[in-house]
Amino acid sequence: MSIQLGKLCSRIIEQHFGEVVRIVADDLFASIARPLSQIVRSTGLTKSEVCKSLAILLKFGLAVFNPNKAQTGYEYRLNHDRVVMILRYPRYMHLIQTKFDHESAVLMEELLRCGSQSASYIIVKSMSNVDTKNRNTLSLLRDKFTILAQEHYIIRAPEPKACAENAELMELCYDNSNPFAMPELDLRILTDLHEGKAGVKAPDEDIIWLVNVERFHVDFRDTIMISAIERMIDANAAEAMKYLLQLMDERTKSWEAVSNPIALADLRQRCEKKSANVEMLRYLDQYFSVMESYEFLSKCDSKGGGQFTVNIKKIYEQLTWACIENIIVEKYGSKAARIFRVIRMKRYVEQEDIQKEAMVPAKEAKQLTYKLMEENFLQIQTFRKPGGGNAGAPKSFFLFYINQSQIVAMLLEICYKALYNSMTRSTHDKTVNKRLIEKSQRLDSIVETMKERGESEAYINEILETLTPPEQEILQKVKLRVKSLYSAEIGIDETIFILKLYQEYQNK
Repeated sequence: MSIQLGKLCSRIIEQHFGEVVRIVADDLFASIARPLSQIVRSTGLTKSEVCKSLAILLKFGLAVFNPNKAQTGYEYRLNHDRVVMILRYPRYMHLIQTKFDHESAVLMEELLRCGSQSASYIIVKSMSNVDTKNRNTLSLLRDKFTILAQEHYIIRAPEPKACAENAELMELCYDNSNPFAMPELDLRILTDLHEGKAGVKAPDEDIIWLVNVERFHVDFRDTIMISAIERMIDANAAEAMKYLLQLMDERTKSWEAVSNPIALADLRQRCEKKSANVEMLRYLDQYFSVMESYEFLSKCDSKGGGQFTVNIKKIYEQLTWACIENIIVEKYGSKAARIFRVIRMKRYVEQEDIQKEAMVPAKEAKQLTYKLMEENFLQIQTFRKPGGGNAGAPKSFFLFYINQSQIVAMLLEICYKALYNSMTRSTHDKTVNKRLIEKSQRLDSIVETMKERGESEAYINEILETLTPPEQEILQKVKLRVKSLYSAEIGIDETIFILKLYQEYQNK
């Protein structure tokens, strides 16, 4: 298990859930699966503290439990991928805000904050965060929650079921019913719950909802492919790709490596129905030919104007190559990237051929090649050639090659380390300047209240002057650095997403 991933998970859990939960999570990360008694012994915490920590991790989907092999108790395991996804929550919120509206984003924010909860609780709790409140707000929130379920952005939690081997033990599983079906929610009961009337019980308190991260990741995956087409060709081709991916999602399972065949005639019909882009419709055949040349599409049949499949596995291979080459350009320069591309195209290359093909001076080519090998971007294979005659010594020659999977694993480690360092630095800056940040927040609150009361501008400026120019300068620097670190974290997470998708599709 990755040391850097362990440190990152530890930092994320400590920031969001506190020290005790972090200790339990660290213990789970160090093992494949552990029973409760072993966690209590190894952490040194009380059984009550461990149980509460496990309950929090399970509630937020950061840990899972299963009956042990002997069917005598449960074993707990940390879901480290879900821990890292906590950093992706703002992106989930932004997607819902963009695709739907403010009310849907409020519901999603509340569900992310709770981890898992009933629909009634989320709707009633979200009332306090909605901008405009009236007698129809509860009805509106209920409808928005239903839409999120219909669009598969939220999903029912699996229900506990007795194990076949031991009826005393439970395991979580979905039955045959629709996991996105909404329960009946009476507005009168929701109103009574919102008003806090005693003795009112939510009819759906046993039906728990979760955020369906898989649905978000499908959207992120499709957006990356559409953006890639826009950069490589143009906006019209990207729009055609968008409608093609919509058809793909309707006809193919979400995470298949290659889509089912899609007829060009069906896509043209979809584009004519949903788009007013005349230029895109006119040159649709040509756009498909160009996308086929980039290996984003494969033509599998000629009927119906041509039938195409989307090879997502191949697309993410190419996107990963582009990501690796961009990293090499940033770290070692364009000549190193040229050498890397030559070896990638030739598969196995001798040192003398590299400098010829890459058109780089011999000494510089050798330095860059061995630098890339030292940083594990290149591998070397040694071959022995027997010498001529009986007394001839065997001759060795070396071929450079690239192992893409190995590079991806290395880059993921670097990304985890960079995320950990960024979060640590941001926390340090906030801790060191805590007094100054709190003072600024208090002043902002006071000024806001004064503006609401209609105080004079001179009096407000006098209050603001209590923050001295040196303090303002320090505060501005801290805010700028924290903002830059947060932007870097978003960029690193996007890289992690592409690299992880590459690994998932390679395993299919």
